[in-house]
Amino acid sequence: MADDSNTRGTNRTPTTDPREGSVVDRRSGLDRRDLEGTSPTNLERRRGPGRRLSDFVKSAEEGEMSKEQFMFLVAIDAFKRANGKSFPTWTDVLEVVRKLGYRKTMPSELNLGGRAEDWRERADAPSNTTHSTDTEPGDRRRAA
Repeated sequence: MADDSNTRGTNRTPTTDPREGSVVDRRSGLDRRDLEGTSPTNLERRRGPGRRLSDFVKSAEEGEMSKEQFMFLVAIDAFKRANGKSFPTWTDVLEVVRKLGYRKTMPSELNLGGRAEDWRERADAPSNTTHSTDTEPGDRRRAA
């Protein structure tokens, strides 16, 4: 006779809440997408009934970028060309964002569950991304 557990080789009881770290047993007839609740992080972008894309996201997906989106795209492209990288790391992306002039001046709208401490800085705080040995900010090849 087959094992009725939802995981191989364990006796864990299936749960209906995927946020608890377990899997919804598809044989139960429950659809995880129908479960109540919103994303606890405020990062959920999947849509469902009654959930529409924000104008910010919708226009970008349709190819109509705002000045901010276009400037970010151009800045990332310039970084990739200047540094010979096809795929910048997240640290590289943060460096570009800081060099564009963005600073952490407002409290976070995200719920990260205490995994990271929130902070604020002055709007005129330095980017702290330029290395003292660089001849041009952002061009690390010359610093080597």
